[in-house]
Amino acid sequence: MTSIALFNNKGGVGKTTLAYHLAHMFQRLGLRVLAVDLDPQSNLTAMCLDETELEELWEDSSELIEQGVKHRALPATGRVGPGQTIADAVRPILEGTGDIRPVHPAAVAPGLWLLPGSLELSRFEDKLSNEWFKTYAGDLAAIRTTTAFHRIIQSAAGEVDADIVLIDIGPNLGAINRASLLAADAVLMPLAADLFSLKGLRNLGPTLRNWRRDWQQLILPRVPDNISAPNAVMRPLGYVIMQPEMRLDRPVKAYARWLERIPWVFGTAVLGQETASSSDRTYEIATLRNYRSLMPLAHDARKPMFDLRPADGALGSTQKYVQTCFREFRFLAEAVLARVDGRETPMS
Repeated sequence: MTSIALFNNKGGVGKTTLAYHLAHMFQRLGLRVLAVDLDPQSNLTAMCLDETELEELWEDSSELIEQGVKHRALPATGRVGPGQTIADAVRPILEGTGDIRPVHPAAVAPGLWLLPGSLELSRFEDKLSNEWFKTYAGDLAAIRTTTAFHRIIQSAAGEVDADIVLIDIGPNLGAINRASLLAADAVLMPLAADLFSLKGLRNLGPTLRNWRRDWQQLILPRVPDNISAPNAVMRPLGYVIMQPEMRLDRPVKAYARWLERIPWVFGTAVLGQETASSSDRTYEIATLRNYRSLMPLAHDARKPMFDLRPADGALGSTQKYVQTCFREFRFLAEAVLARVDGRETPMS
């Protein structure tokens, strides 16, 4: 089983959309896939489940949204139930009542499961932050806290016998993302060709290397054998360029200028190369065109863009666009798998 985190320090580049479609394409290629939503915004969960299921999953009669409303029983869908999010899994640690509580993945499609997220996961940020430095001294409670995501993912992946795990995380370098990335075997980075994405790479690369070094050299040797801990490999698989919708106020030349800078910034910042070249596109896995016109149809149909049919409103030339989308995501999924298997791009 291989775990891949999709991460960029800059938001708004289509990270969750990429995670959702990759998960479905991997499943289409015959893999058993577990998608994990570790972004407190829970957008991946919202893409995978309908509103009735979300209400059932996040049901909490103590929340303000329930105040003044007569409680009513929700129709059971069979896929989800209350108390089955990652936030629920770490609640005993957060409240000081115990260790992680197992949660069961929700079946999205045959061979594809979701470990749902929750807005409440943001409450775990301070706990993770406070416990981080205690792990250097081998504090057992701190180690259990920091390895919580890893152990939750391992348990869920074992339950469904997953071949691959895709981890969707938020666009920041906070404590939740640190614990999430430590649990990843590899990191896939969606980028936009703009100043903000390049600035994000400059911040991300050194931070990942520092986290990896500290965990492997200073913390992991202090973890007892009875606590499952990640190796924090976080191998950079490469980057996917998410092509923007071209506008009159953003000329093609400006896009090309930032595009040319990506290989050098990725090489120096993420890989730590001293002699990175702007012409070395080894780590550029693919460029995905903008499919904004398909997204509303996919959202209404509750399915990936490349599965849209005429009955979903994908008529005429739009259906050809759907076919192009399928080819691009299949190419991307196969390219990512090739790198995971070591057939392309050796570990840096």
